[in-house]
Amino acid sequence: MGGPLKYPVAKKQGVVDDYFGTKVADPYRWLENTDSPETAAWVKEENDLSLPYLEKLPNREDFHDRVTKLLNYERYSTPYWIGGRYIYHKNDGLQNQSVIYTVKDLADPPQVVLDPNQLAKDGTVSVGIEDLSNDGKYFAYGLESSGSDWTEIHVKDLDSGKGLPDVIKWVKFSDIGWSKDSSGFFYTRYPQPDNETDQKLAKLGIPGIYYHRLGRPQSEDVLVYQRKEDPQWFVNASTSKDGRYLIIQVSQNQEDKIAIYVKDLGDAPQPKLDGEALPVFDRFDGKYWPIAVVGGRLFLRTNKDAPTCKIISFDLTKHAANQADEVVPAAKDLLEDAAIVGGKLVLNYLVDARNQVKVVSLDGHSPTEVPLPALGSVESISGDQDRPELFYAFTSYLYPTTIFRYDVETGEGSVFRKPSLDINADDYVTEQIFYHSKDGTRVPMFIVRRKDSRLDSNNQVYLTGYGGFDVSMKPFFSAGYFAWVQKGGIFAQPNLRGGGEYGQAWHEAGTREHKQNVFDDFIAAAETLINLKYTSAKHLSITGKSNGGLLIGACMTQRPDLFGAAVPGVGVMDMLRFQKFTVGYAWISDFGSSDNPEDFKYLIKYSPLHNIQPRTCYPPTLITTADHDDRVVPGHSFKFAATLQAAQGCDNPILIRIDTKAGHGGGKPLAKAVDESADVMAFMWDNTSGEPAKNR
Repeated sequence: MGGPLKYPVAKKQGVVDDYFGTKVADPYRWLENTDSPETAAWVKEENDLSLPYLEKLPNREDFHDRVTKLLNYERYSTPYWIGGRYIYHKNDGLQNQSVIYTVKDLADPPQVVLDPNQLAKDGTVSVGIEDLSNDGKYFAYGLESSGSDWTEIHVKDLDSGKGLPDVIKWVKFSDIGWSKDSSGFFYTRYPQPDNETDQKLAKLGIPGIYYHRLGRPQSEDVLVYQRKEDPQWFVNASTSKDGRYLIIQVSQNQEDKIAIYVKDLGDAPQPKLDGEALPVFDRFDGKYWPIAVVGGRLFLRTNKDAPTCKIISFDLTKHAANQADEVVPAAKDLLEDAAIVGGKLVLNYLVDARNQVKVVSLDGHSPTEVPLPALGSVESISGDQDRPELFYAFTSYLYPTTIFRYDVETGEGSVFRKPSLDINADDYVTEQIFYHSKDGTRVPMFIVRRKDSRLDSNNQVYLTGYGGFDVSMKPFFSAGYFAWVQKGGIFAQPNLRGGGEYGQAWHEAGTREHKQNVFDDFIAAAETLINLKYTSAKHLSITGKSNGGLLIGACMTQRPDLFGAAVPGVGVMDMLRFQKFTVGYAWISDFGSSDNPEDFKYLIKYSPLHNIQPRTCYPPTLITTADHDDRVVPGHSFKFAATLQAAQGCDNPILIRIDTKAGHGGGKPLAKAVDESADVMAFMWDNTSGEPAKNR
């Protein structure tokens, strides 16, 4: 792509930290202050370099047109039913945000509940959380602006169509749980920060569960649960369908061990708020996910003594803490999700990264398998515990998300909403292969390609992964990767350790001191694709976001020779300081912490920022981040970009694309998502189509 680029000058400062006797320089720490004039000037210079470069890429317009065309179809969410109403989301095709609709009968014309596209001309306001009151009258929803995790809850009267004056601020990582009489709701909030900078970057602390009564100011909200002695733990709450119980989840870290408490709100319409929160499981000896309360029994999914998860029930009338009855024992395959619909348990299993859904009785007997249209993923299941109507969303690499309706009593199923998209699935093929990682571990990988593609080592491959936080990477339809395959490339997605595909052991094998396994799995995936002649190193692009951005950063610094292009997105690049910002401390469960001398020893070995070597030829690299990312703060990507640009030993470009009025990725307007997708794929395509750059 031409000669060497002239990068903005980033000053170096003499910042050095001492980690248990090891001195570590951090010359670009000033870039952590995203609001400083110096950082703002650097950001502008970097965008002034990268954006024109991306705009002029030969294939950018083609990818933009392909993705836009592939997205121009109606998309639906699974409906849910409460208080005599259904609620669901629909996007006509190219709307920045999906519109929320309600209907009392699915055959009736739907009514608009909320159109987020009317809240901001550029589509940067989205709905993060929502819930319908038990009587179906009030709709509470949380608005998120410019991609921030901070949420502001509003309420709408669905009968009158008017918004209530209630506004709830400083909400983050919360659900909404309505009281029995629909006069108020429970939510999680944090203390109001002192200033804008604190809100954006500072560590979070001391969340509390509050009850808000409609029509009253937030200052009168009642604190019902808090752990001041554990200021950085997470707390969240939901209410049982009958309004009798407040179910409280407490976790020490993200995806770490969970404790469950229950507060009896009483039989009266208005909740009793002063009762004690009694322990259900308080030993932090496993993960517990509440499902529903039926007949005084709290049903939960857990991995306690069950690495692939099982279903248990807890008798709330006896309340013997940490004692439960097993309902559905653990199986060989991971029980990924569960719900109670129509008095039956709906179980969503993951079998070699593909879903299988079963329905059993509340005592775990009489299993029935729900027919799925192909090998793929069930993204969500919804239904009321007293109604037999189950909705589920199914997708696969060649199957755009379709909503199905299924009767758990009769076994009759039908399509609720199916997209109309002009693609011929017969022209493409999805393969699942298994390969061996560095230590011999067997790892699955999905590959999507045109049937007429030749395995002659010349295909341009889009390889992506995640490998962390118990997240399973399953088959899904994406306009982005499909545009790549449609153009003649190949898409590949391995199921790395650190994810949840095979349960607790698979997750833990990619955490803390075992994190290198994740990178080894990904590198082995790349080598497998090369050995099987799907591609060659110069034609191989790698990309991932968040923890997947860390994955790309680590692999490109460990094996810069193996990849033709790299795109780390919103990545955790400084593994020595991630815990010092916003919610970073929650990731210690997966990563460990540099505050611990034993953890420091392995973190420094793979931290992408700290393993960049001067005068090394790194592959063409496009780093992506956003100015409002308050989850993985942009300072990670800023420091990584400045360091990599200074170290680059050949003419391969090192660019950073810094989105404005955007965050970690959630709620991103469709127009911004299309622009980013076109930039990323054009960068990968055009940098892997020819010969690699020469060393300087």
